[in-house]
Order: sequence, then C-alpha cells, then structure tokens
Amino acid sequence: MRSKPREGLSKQNFEMAGEERGKRVMQKMRIPFGTIAITEYSKKLIGEILDSERVSSGKYVRKFEEKFAKLIDAQEAVSVSSGTDADALALAVLYDYGAKRGDEIIVPALSFVATGNAVLQAGFKPIFVDVERHTLNIDVSRIEKAITKQTRAIMPVHLMGKPAEMDTINDIAKKHKLFVIEDAAEAYGAVYRGKNIGTLGDMAAFSLYVAHMITTVEGGMVVTDKADFAEVLRSLRAHGRACKCESCILNINSGYCDKRFKYGKDKDKDIRFVFERIGFSSKMNELEAAIGLGNIEIYYKILEKRRNNLLYMLDKFKEFEPYLYTIKEEAHEKIGPHAFPIVLGEKNKFSRDDLVSYLEENGVDTRNLFLSMPTQCPGFEYLGYKLGQFPNAEYIGNNGLHIGIHQDMGEKELDYILNVVSDFCAKYKL
Repeated sequence: MRSKPREGLSKQNFEMAGEERGKRVMQKMRIPFGTIAITEYSKKLIGEILDSERVSSGKYVRKFEEKFAKLIDAQEAVSVSSGTDADALALAVLYDYGAKRGDEIIVPALSFVATGNAVLQAGFKPIFVDVERHTLNIDVSRIEKAITKQTRAIMPVHLMGKPAEMDTINDIAKKHKLFVIEDAAEAYGAVYRGKNIGTLGDMAAFSLYVAHMITTVEGGMVVTDKADFAEVLRSLRAHGRACKCESCILNINSGYCDKRFKYGKDKDKDIRFVFERIGFSSKMNELEAAIGLGNIEIYYKILEKRRNNLLYMLDKFKEFEPYLYTIKEEAHEKIGPHAFPIVLGEKNKFSRDDLVSYLEENGVDTRNLFLSMPTQCPGFEYLGYKLGQFPNAEYIGNNGLHIGIHQDMGEKELDYILNVVSDFCAKYKL
C-alpha cells in the first residue's frame, strides 16, 4: 500500500504519513459517529427549570432563540421540535405569501430523507434535481429546467456542511420570483463568500439533533431577517394560533396579557383560540433550550476542534485518490465540520458495503451518505420517478458513506481511521 506516493501527495509527505501513523492498526479502538456536550451550565439551568415547575416553552426558549440568531448573524430565530419541522414550517410560511397546496418546491435529489418529507408534510410537491458528485450539492445548471408556473421556492441543502452555490441559486430565484429556503441542518460554521450559511436566503432551517454542533437532543431552528416571516412561524408552531408574540407572558409567568381578549373586529375574542392558518404542534420546551444554551456557550471551542479535524482529514485523505475521494474546500468558502464524507471512485475492486463492514469491524462507526430520495427511497415511489433519472445522486447513494469528526476526537483517532482505510485498501493491492 505504501510502496509509492499517490498522485497529489508528495513523496516526503507520503513517507511522513507512513511514519506518523504506522503501517498497520496496532490496537483496536471504538470511534462513535457522534457525541453530545451537556455542560455544567446546562445542568444548572435544568435544575432551576425543574424546581420552577415551568418546563413548557418559556423564557429559556426565548433566550436560546436570541443567542442562536446572534450566532448565525440573523435578525430572528424561531425554535421548533426538529430539523424536519424547521424545513416544513419555513415552507408553510409561504402560504401567507401566495403559495397554494400542491405547489412545487425544488430540492436536490440527494439528502437525508427529512428534506423530502418536510416538503410533503408542508403540503407541497417536491421537484427533485440531480446533484454534483464532487460537491454532493444540487447541480445549479439543472435548476431552471425544473421550474414551472407552480414553482414557489428553491430549497438547497448544504450537505455535509459544504455550501451550495448560493449566488447562482439566488440569481435564478430572483429571475423567477421564487423564495429561497436553505436547508442548513448540517451547516454550522459554514461560510460562503464571507457570509454565514443561514443568512443567504429568505429563511434557513437548522437541525438541533444530538449529533450536531449545537444540540437540544431533539429540536430545530428557523432563522430569517424578515420579522413578518418570524411572526408567522411562531403562529405555525402553535397550531396556527393568532397569538404570536416573541415572548408570551402567559407561558413565562402566567401574567396578565392585555392582548388576549382584544382580537377581531369587535375586540372581544380570545386570541389563544383563534387559529389563523393550518398549523403544527412543534414547540421547544425549556429543558431542551437549557441544553442548547450550554452548547452555545462552548460553540466556538467545538467549532474550532471540529474544523481542525476536518482540515486534517481533507489533507490526509488525498492519499486514497482516485479509489476513494471526498469533498474539497474552495477558496470562497468554509465547510461546516459536521462529518467526513467518503465516496468510492469508479471501477473499484470493492463495494461501499465492503469498506463499511471493514470499518465497523475495526471499531469505526459509519453512516451511509444518504440516498436519491425519489428513486432509492420506497416512500417516494408514488411520485413516479424511475431509477436512472438521477445518476449522480444514485451513485452516491450506492457508493457513499460518512464518519464522525466530532470534538471528542483528535489526531490519534483520525490517524487510526486513516490506518484502517489504508489497511483495507492494501487488501486489494491498491
């Protein structure tokens, strides 16, 4: 395996890689895909919340939203129950701005299935567009061909934290008078041409699931610079209620609300039982917000550690080209360090499942690199797409995986992974 350096890796660096990591895995390690940080500050807040017996959405949720918005550099942040709900509610906002049930939303064919599910849950029809193999993101050259009179929005996904080509997407959206909603579930810390991912469209949806850089265990967040969008989001997450203040005095301390019985033409209706739109039940609770607040306190430490891990792997993994490849960071961007994707090159002597099995046998936890939603996920069969329509998404669905680069890992764990991959390749005399 190490008899000669691969193309793109100098002889000196190649030899150093061998010296640093050794030629074989010496002692088996167990490297989980993800981790979670529950800080002492979070534990303190959780204790206070439990003692107060006020655990539904209240002042800590609002505090978390304010800090999250500041972190992303957005004007507004509205918390919800999951990243999928964040996508779905952001889309549902569009009904207040002219969209109709059954209208179309353009999404990449390759993503975690939540992206497609959210479009359907919001009452729209997903229109899938193939991706680029080298970026994993929507192929912007194919978007305009997918636009019809029923198209209402483009929802790019920044897969694995790799920014989508937002300049072109926004230009297309402006030309066709479409909304842009970023699926930024995996894109914490991602930057595109000097701007944070999450600030480049009309709205952006983040996941707060346990494996992400900011987590509430379960949860999601929608950010926007448009106050009217945020107002609708607050209504949508509470069944479509007419009451949608940034902070609800009834939720925070059961205080008197002078707006409560002043709704409607005669100013006599109870605003809490007026439902202006079809809504969801998708509120965050105080205990979840407490975990999120603790994560925000240490966010930049987590980001720095994960960025270092990502950059280390991007550099060292060049050794395995062209048999295995990954995404590349371009000069105009910073990839958000969510995880490390691996895609098999063509004409390999082994399959993705062969590699996954070897990694798992040697203690390296893996995840597949998702699927072509319209053609590789049976739940979407009724939409009528046929296998072969999205060749790049399907290729990655068959040949892609990803592994962790989280903050509990360092060079020792990364070198172990690299050695395991090296030993696997050696089996095939690559």
